[in-house]
Amino acid sequence: MAGKKNTPKTKSRRGNLEELLKKGIKKHAVPGIAVGIFFEGEERYHVAGVTSVENPLPVDDHTLFQTGSTGKTYTATAIMRLVDQGKLRLEDKVKQHVPELRLKDKQAEREATILHLLNHTAGWDGDQYQSTGEGDDSLANLVRAMAGFEQRFPLGTRHSYNNVSLSLAGRVLEKVTGQTFEAAMQDLLLDPVGMTESFYSVNDVATRRFAVGHVNRDDHVEVARPLHMARNGNPAGGLSSTVRDQLKYARFHLGDGRSATGKRLLKKATLLRMRKPTVRVPRPGNPEYCGISWFLTERDGIQLVDHGGNTHGQNHAFHLAPERGFAISVMTNSQPGGSRLEAEVVKWAFERFLGLEEPGEPEPLDLTSAQLQEFAGTYETDAVWLECRVEGDHLVLQSKLKPATVKALIAEGEKPPPTPELAAKITPGDGGMVVDGPGKGMQFLFSRGPDGKVDGLELGRFAAKVK
Repeated sequence: MAGKKNTPKTKSRRGNLEELLKKGIKKHAVPGIAVGIFFEGEERYHVAGVTSVENPLPVDDHTLFQTGSTGKTYTATAIMRLVDQGKLRLEDKVKQHVPELRLKDKQAEREATILHLLNHTAGWDGDQYQSTGEGDDSLANLVRAMAGFEQRFPLGTRHSYNNVSLSLAGRVLEKVTGQTFEAAMQDLLLDPVGMTESFYSVNDVATRRFAVGHVNRDDHVEVARPLHMARNGNPAGGLSSTVRDQLKYARFHLGDGRSATGKRLLKKATLLRMRKPTVRVPRPGNPEYCGISWFLTERDGIQLVDHGGNTHGQNHAFHLAPERGFAISVMTNSQPGGSRLEAEVVKWAFERFLGLEEPGEPEPLDLTSAQLQEFAGTYETDAVWLECRVEGDHLVLQSKLKPATVKALIAEGEKPPPTPELAAKITPGDGGMVVDGPGKGMQFLFSRGPDGKVDGLELGRFAAKVK
């Protein structure tokens, strides 16, 4: 049954949100925020704060923020345009278009398809990012580096978030179109949708009003450097954009595949295909799926489509409710406070516009130290180790960056982020929830192998239990 439709007056909506933003930027130490909402055919924009604590300019609805991983859906949309044009198929093997691809796992090398790239089921190292140059060969160089990547699980057997896969999809775009990734995106998406305030190049960003990222260290907000990610990350999340352009993008995906000028960009069936589940995403609580890059959930009978993003010091929340003609884009320029404020804004908007209440937190189970022991151990991704130990009636989790990850961050001019200890309890269904500290409320999921024993931890990325 659909949730009760809540339709308060527009003035009331605006006033409530402006008060939330005013209080939120102080509460969460967020320098600036921009919000765009589309509902009942009307666009609304709300802004607060400044672009930078070092050189503060007021944020407006034309201020550029980094969209981060929302950009994976841009890359996927461009891929789907080529599908409609008959230039490739989701079932195509990647090597058909990128024959130079070499992987340690030869089956993955032979059998990986375009869909494996777009729904995060490839299984190889996904966060081995370091600069491969800023030239037009940046993605080609990244593909060459993939020859040394480990295969974390067999191709296509599970979902695990993978940045590198989307960069490889960007290389597919280059090979099929004969253009650089950025030029292909301009022709296939940005220009046709009318996104005139969206840019991949820092040289384009720097000539306009833009927000810089910030981090909160020891209760002090400072500018995050470097300001922009390496070029090989562009297909996975390198676009800077405004909330106005994000609503143009949202309105395209809420439509029937035509641009605002009426030009057919995608078949309606293709647009809808992007929102159909392709793989289950292991999360506690309500079922979640990945379509073609979009993440899909259902609440009170309403399909919610989303894909947020985080870069160094910036955050983007992007949600659609297609059957209600609703979209929201929230952009902030700080971590971790920006993510918290974004969550509050999205919660407010879902309640006010869609009548959807936030799901309550699960009730933690009262387990003994002995019962918790099966969850203790060391879990590993390509970038981090995660130690999980038992302390009394709860677990304590702490991540540790691998040396190669720290080296890559320092090489890019970034400071390794703090890794505080997180107190957590088990929730029904092998779930887990942080119950205290900076990550309070964060949920995750333990996985079990065929023998019924705990074999991994799902935190978006799959972390295998290694001891």
